[in-house]
Amino acid sequence: MPFFSRLSPIRAYKDLRGFLLQREPYELGFLALAVVVTGVFVYAFLRDGNDVKPVYRPQIQYVQQWTLDRTDAQIRAQQVIDQAAKDKRLKAEAEKRAALQAQFKRLDDRLKAYGI
Repeated sequence: MPFFSRLSPIRAYKDLRGFLLQREPYELGFLALAVVVTGVFVYAFLRDGNDVKPVYRPQIQYVQQWTLDRTDAQIRAQQVIDQAAKDKRLKAEAEKRAALQAQFKRLDDRLKAYGI
C-alpha cells in the first residue's frame, strides 16, 4: 500500500500542467486532434454496441407424422395448403430482399455522387 499513499491528485495535476507548459503550440494541437479522433472511435464503438440484433433462429420442423391410410386426395390437399404457406413466406422474403437492395442502391448512388 505504500504506492497508493504516494498518489496525490494535486501533484498529478501540477505535473501534467508543468508538462503541457513545456510543449510547443503545434504539439498541443496534435494532442487535441488525437484526443478527438480517439473519442470519435470510442463513441462509435459504444454506439454500435447497443445496436445488437437478435440472432435469427429458424423454426425447424423435424418430423411430421402422417397416418398410413391417407388417400391421394388428402395428400394433394395438404400439398396445396403447404404450397400456399411456402408462397407467402417466399413473397415476404422477396419483399425484404427488395427493400434491402433498395437501401444498398440508395447508398451506392450517394457514394457515386461523391465519386467513390
